[in-house]
Amino acid sequence: MRGEMMRADRRKLEIAMAQVCMNTEDLQKKAGIPRPTLNGVISGRNVRPGTIGRVAKALGVDVTEILETE
Repeated sequence: MRGEMMRADRRKLEIAMAQVCMNTEDLQKKAGIPRPTLNGVISGRNVRPGTIGRVAKALGVDVTEILETE
């Protein structure tokens, strides 16, 4: 059984990346996740909470700052 999935808001994610002067390659390396997984996060696909958490941690932001709001 799958747990709750989350989606990143692309615009919020890109703003967070711009604030720390990070491109997708930098973020992928710092978050330690495969490129296809990061592409899924950026494109707004549903991902596990741990994945969003790793991206937020790599950007130095709270996860709520990059989550899609309903």
